[in-house]
Amino acid sequence: MKPPSVYTPIASLIAWAFLAAIAHAAEPLVALRDCKFIPTEWADGDSFAIKTLDGTQHTIRLYGADCIEWHMTDENDARRLREQRRYFGIAEFGGSPQASIDAAKAAGKSAAEETARALSRPFTVHTAFADARGDGKYKRIYAFVTTGDGRDLTEHLIRTGLARAFGVYRETPAGKTAKNYQENLRDAELIAAKAGAGAWAKTNWNKLSAERQEQRQEDAELSIATGTTKPTTGFKINPNTAASDELMKLPGVGQATANRIIGGRPYKKPSDLLNVEGLGPKTLERLMPYLLLP
Repeated sequence: MKPPSVYTPIASLIAWAFLAAIAHAAEPLVALRDCKFIPTEWADGDSFAIKTLDGTQHTIRLYGADCIEWHMTDENDARRLREQRRYFGIAEFGGSPQASIDAAKAAGKSAAEETARALSRPFTVHTAFADARGDGKYKRIYAFVTTGDGRDLTEHLIRTGLARAFGVYRETPAGKTAKNYQENLRDAELIAAKAGAGAWAKTNWNKLSAERQEQRQEDAELSIATGTTKPTTGFKINPNTAASDELMKLPGVGQATANRIIGGRPYKKPSDLLNVEGLGPKTLERLMPYLLLP
């Protein structure tokens, strides 16, 4: 996970403005009640298929939760799994990469099973139908999910150590700000880590800092590379619909910034992107040739 940036007082005001912009710019949430979980072979804890009361099917991507990958389809999945193993401090679990990978995948599978169990009864989905094509392959929508017994599924997965507090945030159905929701989820993660719940049961606390630092160093090098390498000729992208991996092809846009861009949708004009935390006038100027906006 990328480290937080160091902000000047002015940048702090920009960050505050970003959060305020989300509250006003984000599309309103729609409640889909009495939804049913659809079992699939590809689902994981934070992405799964549902069917609404009228029979419409959607693929959901949870706000604020990131479960460990356990379906490996390409090199990007493998890199993501490595980053998650480092985040949980289990990259050296079992004394070999294979043992660590097996343990991580087992945690990912447990998350998928827990989501299926938690959604065995009809549940409520709150969504604005924001595009969440995180891997560029499936049409997914971001959503909050409230289980049949009234729990927020994202918080439940984090409290059980089956997910980390990471991803896209927005104002909740209860009116909690994106920032407050994020902070609550981070508190839940801390509680899970202290209790040794889920994946945290295998954490090597003596090496956790070193593992995360290694990941931060790789992220920093990637940021330098993406900041100096231009996309291919003719590359154009709509920030309202692009997947996170597509947004990361833009100069200077890493995973954290891509998530913030997604969380701040919709954008009516390029200058609206200045509301995104950490995206200033100079960065926007570099992005302009690649944006598909009026």
